[in-house]
Amino acid sequence: MHLVPSLLQQMCVYLVLAYLLSKTPVFLPLLNISSRLSHKFICYLLFSLFCIMGSYFGLHFDDAIANTRAIGAVIGGLLGGPVVGFLVGLTGGLHRYSLGGFTDVACAISTTAEGLIGGLVHLYFVRKKQPERLFKPMVVLAVTFVAEVTQMLIIIAVAKPFEQSYQLVSEIAVPMIVANCVGAALFVSILQDKKTIFEEYSATFSRRALTIAERSVGIWNSGFDASNSEKVARIIYEETKVGAVAITDTEKILAFIGTGDDHHKPNTPISSKYTLQAMALNQVMFLGSGETPYRCSISSECKLGSAMVIPLRAGKKVVGSIKLYEPKRKILSNINRSMGEGIGQLLSSQILYGDFQHQQTLLTQAEIKLLHAQVNPHFLFNALNTISAVIRRDPDKARNLIQHLSHFFRSNLKQNIETVSLKEELAHVNAYLTIEQARFTDRLEVDIKIDDELLDRPLPSFTLQPLVENAIKHGVGHLIKGGKIRIYSEQVATGYRIYVEDNAGRFRKPSNDTDGLGMQIVTKRLINFFGVEAELVVDCQQDKYTRMSFLLPNSIQAVNKNDE
Repeated sequence: MHLVPSLLQQMCVYLVLAYLLSKTPVFLPLLNISSRLSHKFICYLLFSLFCIMGSYFGLHFDDAIANTRAIGAVIGGLLGGPVVGFLVGLTGGLHRYSLGGFTDVACAISTTAEGLIGGLVHLYFVRKKQPERLFKPMVVLAVTFVAEVTQMLIIIAVAKPFEQSYQLVSEIAVPMIVANCVGAALFVSILQDKKTIFEEYSATFSRRALTIAERSVGIWNSGFDASNSEKVARIIYEETKVGAVAITDTEKILAFIGTGDDHHKPNTPISSKYTLQAMALNQVMFLGSGETPYRCSISSECKLGSAMVIPLRAGKKVVGSIKLYEPKRKILSNINRSMGEGIGQLLSSQILYGDFQHQQTLLTQAEIKLLHAQVNPHFLFNALNTISAVIRRDPDKARNLIQHLSHFFRSNLKQNIETVSLKEELAHVNAYLTIEQARFTDRLEVDIKIDDELLDRPLPSFTLQPLVENAIKHGVGHLIKGGKIRIYSEQVATGYRIYVEDNAGRFRKPSNDTDGLGMQIVTKRLINFFGVEAELVVDCQQDKYTRMSFLLPNSIQAVNKNDE
């Protein structure tokens, strides 16, 4: 039993090395059971090293070595699996064989067996889908106990002479079993603690990041400005619990929340050279360490003692920065540093998306205005001529036409928004057709039959009017008599098709992009809003009909941007 203190002392060397290694990235692959070859290779190298160290640091006793080699072999098998365990044990066993002694062959065999025992236990728990049990100290203690008993039996069976091997085992069995079992359990306990800390760190990081993402999503869609920045800064301040949060553009402070808000004022120019430098170099800067101390550039009485400056980007262009501060009594924790970098990436993505949304809105408004420009000039000219002709013979009808004309242009002014209901779109078209019917007199007949349940369905504004205008301009407008426009709905498997049909059948495929620009804009906006299945379809039978249609699907894939 006098060997026990010495072996426990040797075991402590193991544990100190394990603790030091737990502070390095080398330990990370050991925290989870992985099938990746790179992780298994690291496991093999690390525990083979522990096996060899166990032999080197062992106590020479009666031409044998009392050691803690089993810790490396067993844990290597438990964490790496049968193959890794076998290889770790074989490596440690061959090294022990090279040291000689009457137990050299027995120890080589038993060390290989110990690694294999750990590997088989690994395989058992993995197949039972209980890999977390491999990190339980009591499980590891029990497996090491079995492995050490197996080693003693192999020494008795293989080492010669029998009397000497039996005498050796009777002297070293209890001390080695105690030292290796306790050492293996404590070694895995260090792993388990590291694993718990890492998982809690990751969970905290993920939880905060997801909360910030959830609360801030969409805020910057309307622009990267002071009002929106103040909302985002307050969310980050509440979730990260740092001393203060600031958001800037490239020239001035947009928002400041927290300690120091009495002198760090929004809408004032950036005075910190480090903030300007971080944006100019597009890199994160930490202020508050020995090399780059933090000193407030505004007030010598400022209570802030450290800061982190993260550039904000819209694509590759730096558009501002976010700054996390801690008071002088604290420093920025590693989790808040990592969180800060993640927040910077998140907010940069939101700024880029908000900019994209803004550009999309501008493009949509431009497309609508282009459609207006295509129809308004010649329609207004024709409408005024028609009213001028009608006013002499039927003043009441002329007054009614003026009201429809007023409604049409008033709707145009309102339709700078992206979506309207089908009912509103039909009212706009009806005003247009009423004037056209007055112009064509008995040459134009209109028939509108739309299912009532569709009237409240949303669709891109200014969708039907270009189709109707096209049917008149390129269709019934060329007929001497009997022109007819039909607007109707038809139920299909995936929703309802809306048809605009004329009886002229004069549709011609546009010869260039300019000729068909209005139709291209309509179909593009339908696809963007409803999905590709809503694409405008044109069916023409020469001199009989031209039928243009699109789908109102049962489920809208796109999101109405005005509701975001």
